[in-house]
Amino acid sequence: MTDAAPAGGPAGPGAYVLGVDSGGSGLRVALGRAGEPEPLATTVCAEPVRTGPGGIDAGHLLDQLLPAARELLARATAAASAEARGNSAAAHEVAAVAVGAAGMATLGEQLRAELPGALADALGVRRVALAADAVTAYAGAVGQRPGAVVAGGTGMIALGTDLKEWHRADGWGHLLGDSGGGAWIGRAGLDAAMRAHDGRRGGSVALLDRLRAVFGPAEALPGLLYPRSDRPAVLASFAPEVAACAGADPVAAGILRQAAGHVAEAAAAVCPSPAGPGGEADGDGETGEVALTGGLFRMGEPLIAPLREELARLLPGVRVTVATGDPLTGALRIARALAAGDLRLPRHPTMLFVPLEQETGQRRETAAGDESRSG
Repeated sequence: MTDAAPAGGPAGPGAYVLGVDSGGSGLRVALGRAGEPEPLATTVCAEPVRTGPGGIDAGHLLDQLLPAARELLARATAAASAEARGNSAAAHEVAAVAVGAAGMATLGEQLRAELPGALADALGVRRVALAADAVTAYAGAVGQRPGAVVAGGTGMIALGTDLKEWHRADGWGHLLGDSGGGAWIGRAGLDAAMRAHDGRRGGSVALLDRLRAVFGPAEALPGLLYPRSDRPAVLASFAPEVAACAGADPVAAGILRQAAGHVAEAAAAVCPSPAGPGGEADGDGETGEVALTGGLFRMGEPLIAPLREELARLLPGVRVTVATGDPLTGALRIARALAAGDLRLPRHPTMLFVPLEQETGQRRETAAGDESRSG
């Protein structure tokens, strides 16, 4: 007897699941079991998945994912008990895969067209979910509860759900938005430094000193910055300098207060409405949860303290948490929920895509089980 599910049915707790996180720093893969909260093993493919004229390159993703998945499965099989090793079909069964990728919502058409079939052929996987990285960040930070997550790094995006639909704010890149993110803070800090260099109002001598320490002469900065293809990352690299100066420099502190305001506004735009009638808080006096995730919030209190103040002003009673799970954790949670037939996060054509035939098969299986129980 195996832990594999009949087509469309829930898998047993021992079935394997895979979570995948594809981002700018490479591809990460986690192997777990459907009934266990922690991953069995993880691995990293350091090469980022290519993006071409057709969007995210499905072939390049598979070229990295499949060998990594097989290696993780082989390691798990070798470590299994004698009973599990005696049943190789159960040992290698992959009940569900969830892939989270940066750019999935706008550049994931090829992945949605090719990955479900390719993963079924290569791994025998029964369920596949393809998610935007903001969705896997949400699942890692909040799980399958209503709430909101702010994912902050070089950029900034807020995502919320009432478990009926998704709501997004910002995440539009450093030229059109990402307000309050690392690149935004870094640029504001460099602007204040250049103002001090010129003798203009709003300048910060402390930040000018940090500019010189990090980049060299201020007048050379445009030549260093503008030719770079990774300008957002270069700008964001100065954000920790702004945070380091904030305790003694009012200009730096003001930049972080403005950033906190932008982040809080994005969170307020996506946080689900209170459950109580008339919009009041619930019985615990809380209107919901806002989870913070990403490297931006490693700045600590210089940013988080004003952010908590702004959230309390815009969302009275909101519970602010720092996420314990990252997007890879979220991908694995989505895979477990898929395997169990218990994915409660809302489907969406680009944000959280689950092929229609999987959903139809699950509904048939559930209906058949209900009918047999009633009989």
